[in-house]
Order: sequence, then structure tokens, then C-alpha cells
Amino acid sequence: MDIPMGLNYACFLACGIGLGKEMGKNDKRVRIFSALEVANLCGVVNQTAINWIKAGYLKAFTTPGGQFRVFAEDLIAFLEDRKMRIPPEINAGVNDSVDPGLILIVDDDPDLNTILKRMLERKLPDISVAQAFDGFEAGRIIAERHPALVFLDFDLPGINGKSLCLRIHSDPSIGKPSVISMTGIDTPDMREEMLAAGADDFFGKPLDFEAIIRRASELLASRAR
Repeated sequence: MDIPMGLNYACFLACGIGLGKEMGKNDKRVRIFSALEVANLCGVVNQTAINWIKAGYLKAFTTPGGQFRVFAEDLIAFLEDRKMRIPPEINAGVNDSVDPGLILIVDDDPDLNTILKRMLERKLPDISVAQAFDGFEAGRIIAERHPALVFLDFDLPGINGKSLCLRIHSDPSIGKPSVISMTGIDTPDMREEMLAAGADDFFGKPLDFEAIIRRASELLASRAR
């Protein structure tokens, strides 16, 4: 896909993943809560929920009548960030599931990307494998197809893998896929940085294909339980 002049990959990435979220918000099944409903769900008084919104902790929009409204996925993100219990009724109608049969490889090296794809298809024949070679393409596929697992290269054109990993894990509408980070910068600091950004595991290059596919199988199996 050609990238228009004047726009960078970070912009495209935001648009790519954001598209899925906006489509979800327009789906009639997605729930919207008033400040009072948020308060009741969280076990606090109405003013506390309003204070969360006014302080910018909880994303919300205002109706023409001046009332606050909160999308379900934004409330879920708020609760998860603060390690608070998520009442099951919040999830009603929110399309936040992943496709358990889909893996996405994000790496701008076409040879490595294709080799990994072929090996995954051979070792995990029941799994479909999609490919992306830049941040925008990755964002579009994640938003549209909700892969259960993302192989994520750190050194992508225009945006690093850490930024993309943080974006993936900050958007509950895409289902929070598992992430395996891959990079040629195989240092303890890089490992710690990517795991802190939300990656489930970290592999240095050149890749140990047997080990990385075994780990992929384990992550997929853990999601199925």
C-alpha cells in the first residue's frame, strides 16, 4: 500500500486500529453508560464518577443536554488500568473477542516474514497466518480481523514495536491479542522494555524458529482454556 506524502506511520497506525474502535462504537450492540450507571457499576457515588471524567481519567463525551456518556470499552480500559473488578454486565454487547485461529506477523523483512509464515502454517495447520510489513498495515489487520496472536518486530519503518505494542494493549475493542516481540537488539534492557510494554514474550534475532513456534502454540492454547 502506498503511503501518501506528509503522513507518517504513527498517524496511519492510529487510524488503522482506531477504525475498528469507531466501527464498534457505531454498532447498535455496543453499550453506552451515563455517569450514574458508571457509579452504580463501580460501587461509588455519582460525583466520584463525574470527578473521574472531569479529571480525564475516564474517557467520556457530552450529550447536547450536557450529560456525560461513557462507551463500554472506555470504561473497561479505565477499570483494567486501575486493577478494578470489571462487572460482567459491562461486557454485554462489546465485540472485544479475538479470532483464535488467526496469527499476524508484523515485520518489514519480507524474507523473515514469509519464512515464519510458512513454518507456522506447517507446524500449526489449523491456524491462518496474516502478514503485515509496516505499522499501518498491522493496524488495519488488527482492527478488522482481531488476531489472537501478533508476532511483532521492534524495528518497523516510522514507528517502533514498543509503540505498537502499547497501542494494542490500550485498546480493549481489539480483544487484547497475545504479543511475541522479535528484535535484533537482544539485550536485557530491550527485553525488559518490551515486556513492560505488554509483550507476552521476547525473542532475539536470528530467531530460534522451533522455540518461537512452540511458544506461540502455548499462548494460543492458554487463550483457549
